[in-house]
Order: sequence, then C-alpha cells, then structure tokens
Amino acid sequence: MKPASFLAALGLLFTGATAATAANLPAAAAGNDDTIMVKLPNQVSMTIVARDKQQLRELKAYKLDSLMVLLDAYITQAESAGRKGSNGQVTMEFYPAKDKPSSKAAPEQVRVTVRGSKPNADRVEVFMNKKLGVTVTTEEDGQNENVSVRINSNDPKADSVKQAKRVAHKKKLSGTDFGVDLGLNTFVNKQTYAPGGVEQPYDLRAWGSRYVALNWKFWARTGKNSPLFFHLGPEIAFNNYMLEGNRYFSANAAANRTDIVQEPADQRNLEKSKLAVTSLNLPVGFTLKFKDKDSDKDLFRIGAGGFVGYRIGAHTKLKYEQDGRTHKDKDRGSYNLEDFQYGVSGTIGVRNFDLFVKYNLNDVFKENRGPKAQAISFGITLGDI
Repeated sequence: MKPASFLAALGLLFTGATAATAANLPAAAAGNDDTIMVKLPNQVSMTIVARDKQQLRELKAYKLDSLMVLLDAYITQAESAGRKGSNGQVTMEFYPAKDKPSSKAAPEQVRVTVRGSKPNADRVEVFMNKKLGVTVTTEEDGQNENVSVRINSNDPKADSVKQAKRVAHKKKLSGTDFGVDLGLNTFVNKQTYAPGGVEQPYDLRAWGSRYVALNWKFWARTGKNSPLFFHLGPEIAFNNYMLEGNRYFSANAAANRTDIVQEPADQRNLEKSKLAVTSLNLPVGFTLKFKDKDSDKDLFRIGAGGFVGYRIGAHTKLKYEQDGRTHKDKDRGSYNLEDFQYGVSGTIGVRNFDLFVKYNLNDVFKENRGPKAQAISFGITLGDI
C-alpha cells in the first residue's frame, strides 16, 4: 500500500470515522478495547485498537508519514529475503528502539512476514508492540496483498518526515554533500623580496584577502557504527590577495617576474588592488564525528586531510577614483604563479558550527619570479561533510 493512500485513509479516519463496537469487528479485535474501523471503496480497511477512548483521541497527535518511511525499508528487506527462499516465505524482526535507545518515538519491535506461496500473491505483516494499534488490510484483484500494521509513539512532536530523512541520512554508509567555505587568506613564511636590490613589501589586507570554495564531497563511513568518515572532492577555490597600502601586483615581462608596485600618492588612490586566483582542487581526508547520546545529533567533529590542485585562471583588479569617475582595471595573466599546488587541511565543528584551515605547502609564486611566501586560508564551512 502506498504511503499516500495510507495517510489519506487516516485523514478520512480523523474526519469521518465513527466508533464501532467489538461485536462488529473480527475476532482479533474483540475484547474490552475501544476500536475504530474504516472501510474504503478500494477494498482497503483499517482497524484501530486502543485500551480506552483517551488513547484513541491521542492518535490525532501522531504523525504517520515518517513511520511509513521506516516500514518501507523493512518491508523491502523482507520481500527481498522472501524471493531468495524456497517457498517465498520469510519472517524478519527488527528492533528500532534498541538500535536507537535515545529516541522515545522508535517502535519497540517490528515483525515483517512475507508469504509468497502463490505466484502473484504476497502477504506482509508488520507489528509494533506499542499501546496503540492500527491494522491496514489491502486486497487487489489477482494479487491478494495483505498488509497488517500496528503502530504508536509517545513522542509525536519528534515524528516527521524531515526527522526520519535526517536519521536515515545519518545511518547511511555513503553519500554526497555540497559545502561552501568562506574565509580569509594570509601569507606565512615570508621572505624579503628585493629584486634589483630594492625591497618590495607585500603585506596583505586582512579583510580584503578573501577565500571562497565550492566543494562537492563523496563520503563513506568506515563501518556500520563507526564514527570515522572518509571523504574526497572535487572543489573550486577562489583566492584573493589584496595588498596593504597603495600597492599592486604587476607582471614585469622584461625581467620575467612579478613586481610589487608602489603607486605614488599624488596619482591614483587605490580602493582595491587584488590578485585573484582560481584553482580546481581535489581534497581528501577523514573526519571523526561524536554524537549527543540524548538527541543523536552531531555534538563534535574533527577532521584532517590534504589536497592537490591546479590553477585554472588568474587576474589583477584595480579600483580607484580619477577625474570624478570610478575606474576598474582588470588584467589577466599567469603572474608567475605556481600552476600546481598542494597542502594540508583541518576542520573542527561543534553542533552546527564548523571551522576550517588550509595550508599550502608550496610557494604561491614560482621560485625567484615573485615574492617567496606560502598561503593559509581559514574561515567557516556552510554545509555537511
């Protein structure tokens, strides 16, 4: 039975169903329990069994959508196992509450029985030993499909499709994620740059030297319940290096090097003077995730890895005011930058907040053709690993 049909039937139950006595129900429902039975035109019937009327009224607060996501996975496993058996019949038991002891909404037990004695006949039964029960029976011409479900939850607020999908995602052994890194760049291990005997300072503006990266990660869990995850890229990174003072990077073709030019104060006053570099990288690494026992959410994360990359573009951009007009000069070129780059990276996160740092082990510029320095990028990560 489709989840949509199941939910539609429940909607009808809450709006138009009337209480029926035990005498009008099958023998399985007879006794001192309060019951509700709904018959639909498509030969689907539902029976709800509870101890008293109060429990029947509590049923309206329970959301069944995420439960159907859980049952669908169990029924699929049982059907697959039944097809492998000699007579097509199999019974499987699952214990969601034991697998997730911190959740009050997880069913205590789910038993699925599939009988395939006829070529086109399947019988699926699902039971959860909770205080409220719901029985759904479906019959289709030529298929004779019978599905029986018993459900209940003590924590309806925690039961939703979004929560169920989040839990299923956390229990997956592999998957993909998209993330965005937002941060800043700085130069480290700097050495004096003085081509021709004239020193050329190249300090970076703290807030102007920005870093942005778009990354697609494939991740795989190293074991069913292991907290260790493996992940790899690709990634597109944008590094901006903006110089302090009224200075800018300039390609010196005659000397085959990149110079740092000091713009005279009586000429142009540079608002921006950045060197922008675009790279295609391949990060790889491992992340340890520790969960909160009460909520099963990520409490703390720490990861480490490395990356290799190739420069796919570079340009300088100067922004300044002159003669009452704003000018933006943009020049493309290699600027004697290293084509290949490699380095190490690290991440640390607490709940929904993540920090990253990336350290380039090779120099930004080619040897003796530009300032000798390495780059560090750091900031926050938006997304999951």
